[in-house]
Formats: sequence, structure tokens, C-alpha cells
Amino acid sequence: MLQAPITELDIAPGHVIEWRLRPPQTSGASAKDDRNGSYNQEKHFSVALDARTDDEPLASYVACTFELPGPPDRAALEAALLYFVRRHEVLRCEFRHLGGDLTCRPMAAGDTVLDPVDIGPITTRQGVRDHVDDRFRRIDTLSWPLLAMGAVLRPESTTVFLGFDHLVSDGLSTPIAVNDIATAYTAAARGRAPGRPGVGSYLDFGHEQRLRHASLGADDARLDRWKAFMRDNGGFFPPFPLDLGVAPGEMYGTVNDTDTLLTGAGAEAFEAHCRKADGKVFMGVLAAVGEALRREGGPEVYRGLMPVSDRGRGRYAEAMGWFVNTMPIAFPVPAGADFAQVVAGVRDAAADMRDHLDVPFVKAWRLLAPEYADLRSWPYAVNFFSYLDFRRSPGGERQHALKARKHIWASHSNGICFWFHRNETGMHVNTIYADTPQAHRTKASFTATLTGVLAGLADSGEF
Repeated sequence: MLQAPITELDIAPGHVIEWRLRPPQTSGASAKDDRNGSYNQEKHFSVALDARTDDEPLASYVACTFELPGPPDRAALEAALLYFVRRHEVLRCEFRHLGGDLTCRPMAAGDTVLDPVDIGPITTRQGVRDHVDDRFRRIDTLSWPLLAMGAVLRPESTTVFLGFDHLVSDGLSTPIAVNDIATAYTAAARGRAPGRPGVGSYLDFGHEQRLRHASLGADDARLDRWKAFMRDNGGFFPPFPLDLGVAPGEMYGTVNDTDTLLTGAGAEAFEAHCRKADGKVFMGVLAAVGEALRREGGPEVYRGLMPVSDRGRGRYAEAMGWFVNTMPIAFPVPAGADFAQVVAGVRDAAADMRDHLDVPFVKAWRLLAPEYADLRSWPYAVNFFSYLDFRRSPGGERQHALKARKHIWASHSNGICFWFHRNETGMHVNTIYADTPQAHRTKASFTATLTGVLAGLADSGEF
């Protein structure tokens, strides 16, 4: 799977069909099925509600596309999509914000119906790209349903496109969706059931999370690591250390780029050097980012935020949802240090981070930075690092054959975010950043420096 902007989407023309989730009937789920939304969901929904009240155009989506080879089997595809929506309770939810609390009410799986909508033929690649992007952008956090599903059918193949609001999806949810639907499609085309074990519900996860942390206060010892980070950092949010030319309090339209940092062979060589330094690949990438930032004028201590999966290896391992906690991480990147020394610092910082994963980011934000609690975005450009190896995600071994792509989009930003990822073709980074002249220059210079650092590490294992 490659994470790339929708502007790079290249889908051959064909006949477009969409499937839309039929609105729930009054005879379906009731208040007894309600559960509390997670902290991530509550914050996201509140931001959307406030933005709507002030007529502020904030929007985003998480999406994916993939190919099904061979002549299309429309009945099998419709069965696969229905299986997918029934499998994941969070996709069938209505969200209600009452008295300051977000509640989730799911439609019963057995009541789920998909209504096909025949869009008709689209004859150009640009036309397909524009249609898919427009369909994804019309997903609305405050309106049901929170997903879009469709396909481009051709005599020789089918392209499936899926878009989600962040309320019901995260980065790992996209390969999960691809795997679920591709598996179910193959089974249905052969007249079989998917035969896969059930998964946990994100609604249960979020409800349990809220109950578990309801009594957490600012003096709780579980927040001590956050407090130590804040003392060293000078505040809750670690600032991005390079100039982006953004004005305080301003939001900007976004630029969305994907750059290849290492080829497949280069990524393999880099991984070997990470192992020699007693580190994992994400540790090596993070060390390289810290080194590149320092070379570009940043500090000799890297401080940033890093998303960490909350799924675990149990019943939530292949569930759709926003299973992400965001944690602070800090390590030294002194001038003259070798790769193994910096990786050792990353390794120690990551171990410390894992020991303190229990406190949700949004809860810590409210308790420790209340002056920012009601903001609709981070208060300024924040240093953010994310890494995923899509080859190790569910169904990762066949994503390349399915030409799977992930697409994220945000309408506005006041900073820059990096999503590093690895697939069969190498190491890549998808970057979304504020559309200012200085941000363009800073991003280009940083990416060039980082590419050089990684190339040197792949070649010699040293900066």
C-alpha cells in the first residue's frame, strides 16, 4: 500500500456504481445500545460541531482504493461490501452530542442494507479522479453515514474506492478494509462465506476507555511522564523546529505530497543497519529524521508527538476504528553522534513511551493544557512523526498485487505532518503542510536532507 494524495490517483475510466447505507429504521437499535464515544471521537465531533456553528470550512477524510482483477462480479462485490459494513459496528453508527457527551448508537447488523446508485460511465481518468475526490469530500462528520463506497467497473477489472470520516477510521483501518473486502469478494465469487473470525467493536473500546479514565485528574501519577516532557519542552505541544512561514492563529489551505526516500533494496539495506544498531526500522527512521532536522537548523534534542496503535493483538487487531493514542517522545541528536548512539536514545525513549501508553492524548491535553482544550486544531505547527509498515498489516502480502493506495486529506493546516511508510517498493513519506511559500521551501529542503541521510545509512550504516 502506498499513501499518496488523491491528485496522484490513476484509475482507468469505466462504469461507476456506488453503494449507500440505507438510513436506520425506528425499529432498529435503541438507547440500550448506546455507548460513549472515545476521547478521539468526542474531540473530533466537537471540533466539527463548533466549526459548523461558525461556518468554518474544516474537513478531512481517510480513504483507500484498490483493484480487483478479472471480469467484475457485481453481486459478489455487493455481498463483500455488505459483509464489511456488518462486520464492523462502528461503520453503522449514529453519533449524538447531548449534554456535552458523545454517544454512539449502532444499527443492528441484520438491519443493514446497501442501496446501489448507478452513477454511469465516466470516460476519462481525470473525470474518475474528480468524482472520487468529490465523493470523499462530501463525507460529513455531522451527518450519517460516515463512509462512501463505490467501484469503477470495466470488462477486465474493477477499482474499489472507499472513504471514511476519521470518527470511524485510522491509518491501519485502510489496509484492514482492503483485506476484508478483497477476501469476502473472492469467497462470494466462489459461492462461499468469508469464513473469518469475528472482531471486536470500536464502540466497546471507546466506551471502556471513557469509563476507565473518567476519574483521572491532573494530579494523577499516570500523567507524570507528560509533565516531565512538558518541563523539558516548555509546554504540552512540541513545536516543529523549522520555519514554515505561518502566522499565529492562522489556518491555511494544504499541500499534499508523497516522496520516495529509499528503494526496496535501499530499505532492506537500511533495515539491516538498524538491526546492527539494535533498533527497529521505525527507530532508525526517527533517528534519521532527528539528524535531518538538526542539519536543517533544528535542535540537538528531538521532541515530537508520535501516534501509537491501541489495537493490541487480541480482538481489536483487525477492527475498524480510531485506535490511536498520541504520545510524546524525546531523544538526543548531538552533532557528531553516530547512528548507533542516536538509535540507542530512540530505543530508550520508545520503551519509556510504551510504559505510559494508558493515558489518552485528548484527556492529557484537557488536563495539562486547558488553555488549549477548546481549540479546533493544535495551537501552532507541531512536530509530528508517524510510521507504518504496510507489508505487516492484515493482508499486507497481497496489497501490491491489488494496487492498494491510501489517501488522506485535510482542508486546512497551520503546520506540517509526516506519515512515513514502507511497502514492497521501498520507504516513502506522505506530507501534508500549510500552503505558504516558506513551508514549500522548508519541506523541500528537509526532504532532500532526509533522503541523503537515509541513503548514507543504507549504504554505510552511518550518518
